[in-house]
Amino acid sequence: MLNGAGAIAAWDSRSDGSQTAGNLGGLLQSATYLSGLSGGGWLVGSIYTNNFTSVQDAVNSPSIWMFDDSILKGPEKYSLLQYYRNILDAVDGKDQAGYDRSITDYWGRMLSYQLIDATDGGPGFTFSSIADDEGFSSGKTPLPFLIADGRAPGQKVISSNSTIFEFTPWELGSSDPTLDGFVPLRYVGSKFNNGTLPSSEKCIEGFDNAGFVMGTSSSLFNQIVLYLKDNASNNYVPADVPKFIIDALTTVLKALGDTSNDIADWTPNPFKGWNAANNPGAGSERLTLVDGGEDLQNVPYHPHLLRDREVDVVFSVDSSADTETSWPDGASAIATYERSLQKNISAGTGFPAVPGKDTFLNLGLNTKPVFFGCNSTNLTSPSPLIVYLPNYPYIYASNISTFQMAIKSGQRDAIIQNGWAVATQLNATRDADWPVCVGCAMLSRSFERTKTAVPDKCQQCFTRYCWDGSLNETKAAPYDPKYFSTPIEVKSAASAVLGSAAMPMFFAFIAGLAFVI
Repeated sequence: MLNGAGAIAAWDSRSDGSQTAGNLGGLLQSATYLSGLSGGGWLVGSIYTNNFTSVQDAVNSPSIWMFDDSILKGPEKYSLLQYYRNILDAVDGKDQAGYDRSITDYWGRMLSYQLIDATDGGPGFTFSSIADDEGFSSGKTPLPFLIADGRAPGQKVISSNSTIFEFTPWELGSSDPTLDGFVPLRYVGSKFNNGTLPSSEKCIEGFDNAGFVMGTSSSLFNQIVLYLKDNASNNYVPADVPKFIIDALTTVLKALGDTSNDIADWTPNPFKGWNAANNPGAGSERLTLVDGGEDLQNVPYHPHLLRDREVDVVFSVDSSADTETSWPDGASAIATYERSLQKNISAGTGFPAVPGKDTFLNLGLNTKPVFFGCNSTNLTSPSPLIVYLPNYPYIYASNISTFQMAIKSGQRDAIIQNGWAVATQLNATRDADWPVCVGCAMLSRSFERTKTAVPDKCQQCFTRYCWDGSLNETKAAPYDPKYFSTPIEVKSAASAVLGSAAMPMFFAFIAGLAFVI
């Protein structure tokens, strides 16, 4: 979340310093789509559920993005007893209404306290209600996507067989041939059959709780809730969590069973009876979804690859912990490319060729921005230009543990500042032409469509940043990147950020993020 937040802040014209020399403020305002999954889903979800707040305002808020305390302990303004009673009561209410519970319900409620600026984390706030926001309904913000994968309990999901589900404020569904259908998100929870609601059934609203949607996209982190069940064997659970709370959750978690640990239960299945010839879940009463990165596609490229959406360029932030030292090695882009070769699942999409992990590492493609798919005439199917922005230690080691339970404000702000540096190449100090090259990437497909001569400066940018197809598949050495510039001292990070006209106080967390022009 936090690394991506730094990038979003850098692209947002509302951010202090974003429009100074070497920066990229305004890119966010020109975007058509913004997608996130897993930790990136927290970022996108939190921005939109708080009226498309700026990252700067979210960081300065006393109510959200306060990660100093463990999520198992909750925000300081709530007592532990109040925090857990509210969570249990909210999820029990779902059970009493006749709906199945899953661990993701508890996880989603915990997330809401951290990410949604509303009393008790806004238990009545739905993701579909974003569509009613004035900024969204008037087209002033990009269309947000949160991504999840379809998975039955016990099934193994890989990129070549996964059905990728999209959440937008309007719909839930998938364009994959294995579903090829969408349902109004506002009415999920109703008992649809073959795409319609029988006259004998009630129209249900409120099932798409915003925390539940964000929790679904990040259900890998359900493991954090499971720490409560296994608290005797770990040090994660705060000592002052009441025993009755642990006992109550333990009873529920044991009843749910180990095969459902990472599942979000969206029963009743809104796609029951739909596309029976190709939809393996058409005959099921249940719809179970998991973390959008479980198929190794940690960066949410998929919504932007549909040819019908006519996307020109995708700016993607890869914060994956692929290597032994928890830096990206291109695995997510590789998984998406390999999926694009499976015509039975990738119909209607296109993704440019990318090399294997060893080439990524040996050629340093995971250390700097890279453009994939520069020459569309060389592609086997139409695809947007991919601007790949890997997490890299410009000024801070932002390769924190995926399951780090708390982040002090100084570290939070330093990671955000490093995320800003990833997006801007440290305010263009690594390459003074970077803002120009970003503009060239945005115009690349337009140059080709209109048969416009590519300006010399853009040609220089493409020579510098486009992957030219070179390979080096020898076994790569262990990857341990060095700082590009003077590293931030965390104990003074806040003052350092506040003192920078070009990089104000922002924050970053592990995230998969894609941003589309």
